[in-house]
Amino acid sequence: MDGVPRVPEQRRPGFPAEPDGAAALRFGVLGPVRAWRGEETLATGSPQQRALLAALLLREGRTATAAELIDALWGEEPPSQALAAVRTYASRLRKVLDPGVLVSESGGYAVRGLAEGALDLARAQDLAAEAEKARSSGDLCHARDLLRRALALWDGEVLAGVPGPYAETQRVRLGEWRLQLLESRLDMDLDQGCHAESVSELTALTAAHPLRERLRELLMLALYRSGRQAEALAVYADTRRLLADELGVDPRPGLQELQQRILRADPQLAEPSGPAAETAAPSVRPAQLPATVPDFTGRASFVRELSDVLSAASGRATTGRVMAVSALAGIGGVGKTTLAVHVAHQARSAFPDGQLYVDLQGAGARPAEPETVLGSFLRALGTADSAIPDSLEERAALYRSVLDGRRVLVLLDNARDAAQVRPLLPGTDGCAALVTARVRMVDLAGAQLVDLDVMSPEEALALFTKIVGEERVASERQAALDVVGACGFLPLAIRIAASRLAARRTWTVSVLAAKLADERRRLDELQAGDQAVEATFELGYGQLEPAQARAFRLLGLADGPDISLAAAAAVLDLPVEDTEDLLESLVDTSLLESAAPGRYRFHDLVRLYARACAERDEQPPSERAAALSRLLDFYLATAAGVYAIERPGDRLVDGLEPTEHPGLTFTEGAAALDWLYTEAAPLLACVRQSAGTARLRRAVDLLWAAKDLTESGANSHQYETTASAMCEATRAADDARAEGRARTTLTNVLLVSGRIRQAAEQAELAMRLADSAQDSTAVSWVANDRGLISLHQGRYADGRDFLEQAIEGYRAADNRAGEALSLCNLSRAHLGMGNTAKAVAIAHRGLTAQLDIGRTMRLANGHFTLGIALTQADRHSEALQQFSDALGIFEAHRQRLWQGTTNFRIAEVHLAARRPAQAAQHSEQALVLGCIGGDRMRGNVLTLLGRSLSALGQPDRAKACWREALSLFQQCGAPQADEVRALLSPLTAA
Repeated sequence: MDGVPRVPEQRRPGFPAEPDGAAALRFGVLGPVRAWRGEETLATGSPQQRALLAALLLREGRTATAAELIDALWGEEPPSQALAAVRTYASRLRKVLDPGVLVSESGGYAVRGLAEGALDLARAQDLAAEAEKARSSGDLCHARDLLRRALALWDGEVLAGVPGPYAETQRVRLGEWRLQLLESRLDMDLDQGCHAESVSELTALTAAHPLRERLRELLMLALYRSGRQAEALAVYADTRRLLADELGVDPRPGLQELQQRILRADPQLAEPSGPAAETAAPSVRPAQLPATVPDFTGRASFVRELSDVLSAASGRATTGRVMAVSALAGIGGVGKTTLAVHVAHQARSAFPDGQLYVDLQGAGARPAEPETVLGSFLRALGTADSAIPDSLEERAALYRSVLDGRRVLVLLDNARDAAQVRPLLPGTDGCAALVTARVRMVDLAGAQLVDLDVMSPEEALALFTKIVGEERVASERQAALDVVGACGFLPLAIRIAASRLAARRTWTVSVLAAKLADERRRLDELQAGDQAVEATFELGYGQLEPAQARAFRLLGLADGPDISLAAAAAVLDLPVEDTEDLLESLVDTSLLESAAPGRYRFHDLVRLYARACAERDEQPPSERAAALSRLLDFYLATAAGVYAIERPGDRLVDGLEPTEHPGLTFTEGAAALDWLYTEAAPLLACVRQSAGTARLRRAVDLLWAAKDLTESGANSHQYETTASAMCEATRAADDARAEGRARTTLTNVLLVSGRIRQAAEQAELAMRLADSAQDSTAVSWVANDRGLISLHQGRYADGRDFLEQAIEGYRAADNRAGEALSLCNLSRAHLGMGNTAKAVAIAHRGLTAQLDIGRTMRLANGHFTLGIALTQADRHSEALQQFSDALGIFEAHRQRLWQGTTNFRIAEVHLAARRPAQAAQHSEQALVLGCIGGDRMRGNVLTLLGRSLSALGQPDRAKACWREALSLFQQCGAPQADEVRALLSPLTAA
């Protein structure tokens, strides 16, 4: 659609504002006809009286004659006392509404004097108009939000329960407008990349409005962009058949064209890309700027931003002339000088009276003195030596006087701090200063602070290619990406690596990549001539105070993409307040980055340098291992606390390794989960880093305590990689207890992802190890997992035996939460054996046990399991209530995969109750969210979705779903493949 649709045939006169202190009247017509005074609901009377009120409200202040109102309420067959009835209704409404609102005029009536937005329809129109403006200006995010707010004003059927032909006409009109708004919002959703999320909603809408071709078009596009091309084409086939059968017409040209574009995989069907970045256009007295590098690459947004500031300072901009200062900060080697020189050269024509340059030597042992620099600048500006005063203050004053009325650009490179810079700044408009430094000059008044980060991967590869040559890089593109990645996308490192390769014609890019792959040798490899990355970092490190240097070294030891303030405090063994002061001071030196409030990270090469400093300088050497041990204790103590909050009554935490250093404590679950998911990457990195050390057992227990990371689906791959690594590490250490627990965590990962055969192998091995180590905690957990595995394999009696073993173990350990969980799973074993009544009874016991513990995440499993049992007992409404309760808890605890699995079960109930449209909608939601069980479960969802679509009269799309399901079942060897073949065979034969 070209824009946001407006409500058809609707006029919007202005309304006066409500008097101060009065409770405003509000009215609703986008649902039942209602009225409020403030928060008080007003009685609007009989259906005919509400019909009169609606007719007046929808005229928005215009007068409706008595004849028009009679026609609106009764049409061509009004009662004999119709006029009297209209007057009675109007009289009653006057008593309810404020004085002067319902007025008599010219033999008719009107509603006047309402505040702006008093009618929900008026608010919807305003929001739609704002959305149209936002969309026209390119702000799709704001436009989508405005349309969501407008659509949220609908509350069921428009004018619900209101009789009369006028109300019916308005229902059709406003219903059509709502669909148009929905289509517009969905169109913008797709433009913003929300393809998978839109499929579920569009599936439901096309089921409700099967002949609406625009919705079908959007569904095809959403499916195509979600990688579901076969389904997209099937939607077209279903649509073409439906239109031919119902209306005897072909799809409209736009739909036909979309089908053809999908068939040929038109690349323009992908999301639109943004406009290419523009670069500023680039000529003297004095002319001191160093030469710009010929291979300057990227940095388009920074070039544009700095150029705009310089343009404003030179008087070219329309906003007026100002003396501008831009201060660029970043780690050594990030390209601050290169960028500043490049921008300065482009801006030379804007400063015809000259450009001054000085290297202030701020990173060295002897920074340049401001008075020396001022002497040099004054001479460059034509001041005789005899006229240059001696003191700093007098030189600075003369410098500003000489620059008065001139347009001069001053580039102050490599500054130490703001105190060094202040005397060197011009004091008049028309001039500008560019400053580069490793520290952020927050105390330089009026300066525009620019934090320069490393290059993007694309920029980094482009720079490498310019130096090395297109031909060498094109043949080894992946190796080139490995090189710039090993350089951490740091321009200096890339330039050094590329220069070494360019000077060695016998080297391939792969040879260089292999040299840089060794982290312990990487900094040694990144030097060429008088340039070296390590020497650049050494300049910054040498200026640190002892406490800063210690923090720099110890924090560099921790793996992980970043570190929180609390975790850093554990590493340094310092109070949080002192730690924050140290870390912020390191941020100011650009040796550390602030990733977000309370989170910090190193550049990859800076981390390697920090570790080298720790090996060289940290005394005693044992402090390195002690720092990492404190970090592991922090994570384990905190994760155990999160586990305990999520699962009250679960005694798993009692069997974990003890810790010497404390973690964080939480009083409520939301904050605890926030911590767990935020810390997932550094926490798992800490586990992996502890392999092969004395910290091994604690690391495995940390992985176990953080098992929510795999069940939520948010960090499943990282968790699995870590679990596999710990299995190998514990086996190499010949530690049966630790290996048994590590394989228990891996079993859980494999179960969640639906790899049942591998899960069974790991669980069997975990049980042998746990038995040999007499680890009763692990034995009970593995027995529960083996029960679940048996259920997946159809071995229900074995599953029952394993689950009863788990229940016995949990009871012996007084682990009420574990016992309740295994009871719920035992219900499913009895379902599989055909004991439905017993399964329902056991599920009730499991749910009751969970309720006795409290409203925790595991309570959702109780509702979920009871819902399955009730579904099999054909008690559909009760099953839906249980699944709804489970879904709410899973959502609150951010268990995405369980949300998806619950939506699948809800879809099963709806299909069994012959509600295929609702079944299709929940199936689509399950596909978007994902499910416990991986590809095997996705196959089940697709099978169910196909059945729902087939019942909705969409056989082609159903067939596409079943084909994909069959492919998934064949890949994982699932027996459901035979069921899907049977579904496809009559269609194939046909």
